[in-house]
Amino acid sequence: MSGTQIFSLPMKMHDNSLFAILLRSPWWISLLVAVATGVASRFVLVKFDMPERYAIFVALPFLVISSVAGWKQLRAPSAERIEGDLEKLRALSWEDFAAKLEAAYRREGYEVKRISGAADLEAEKAGRVLLVSGKRWKAQRTGVEPLRELDALRQRREAAGAVYVAAGEITDTARAYAAKSGITLLESAALAAFTAAA
Repeated sequence: MSGTQIFSLPMKMHDNSLFAILLRSPWWISLLVAVATGVASRFVLVKFDMPERYAIFVALPFLVISSVAGWKQLRAPSAERIEGDLEKLRALSWEDFAAKLEAAYRREGYEVKRISGAADLEAEKAGRVLLVSGKRWKAQRTGVEPLRELDALRQRREAAGAVYVAAGEITDTARAYAAKSGITLLESAALAAFTAAA
């Protein structure tokens, strides 16, 4: 969901690649890696009688990652603001919350209609259907059962994906089930950001 991203790279990188890990880490870690690789490569370059200034090219990718991570972290809302936004969402009626979700998906280019059962919305874009379960967004704690129901509906409807919306806590078991089943969890900061302009 592009509306929840502050910065996106043009290509998808593996979640466990060095650059992906550094992008999720505090910006100064990438800066330290840049300095360390620059210093180490400088010694190697001197040993092979190459210009020391080439060390900057070794450190450059880490400097870029440090800048991107710093930009993302600077733009990210504070924990207090996120909690305040979530409290406002929890205070909404289902009708008002559903309208915000619908507007957010429409802003992303989806055609949206309400449905009933394990999912509450059907969002379609370019022939790709997402089933969105949002009616239990106020629940303090979500276990695995609503995710099982959503996954079963996704399989019956042969939908491309499923999204479970939660403003409260999601158990570790439910998270593991979502990851195994390919269900996207829309929660916390991502939920607040996704619905903010709706």
